[in-house]
Amino acid sequence: MAKKKAKKKLKKDQDFQKELNRLEEQLKRALADYDNLEKRINREKNNWINSANEALIDKLLFVFDDLERACQNISNPGLSMVRDQFWKILSNEGVEKIDSQGKNFNAQTMDAQELVPGEKEKVIEEISPGYLYQGKCLRLAKVKIGQGKK
Repeated sequence: MAKKKAKKKLKKDQDFQKELNRLEEQLKRALADYDNLEKRINREKNNWINSANEALIDKLLFVFDDLERACQNISNPGLSMVRDQFWKILSNEGVEKIDSQGKNFNAQTMDAQELVPGEKEKVIEEISPGYLYQGKCLRLAKVKIGQGKK
């Protein structure tokens, strides 16, 4: 009789251990799912923020370009200081100017406005600057490119 009770208790212990293992696995899966959900939500939140920032920065760049043109036509240290501060804020947010002058034409970052005499496929003149935001092209640089005739 003691053997029967011992076997019964052993069986019960094994069943409890199996149930415990099953519940531990379930908990691990639930925690992993929660962790993945948190990561996905953070990724989506950052995408929304970047998208909203992108739209705002695009609008601000038109103002910056006007300020840049004003500085080219008016010699005013205060105006230049404001432009520099404005650019510092934009660059701290991840905005970069596309360096196009004298470079090979790149359709990913440049918009050819006109073909002019000059070295083929080289940017001869930048009409308006282009910008990257967080490494993504926000606005194409408008350029004149060489057609290969000098």
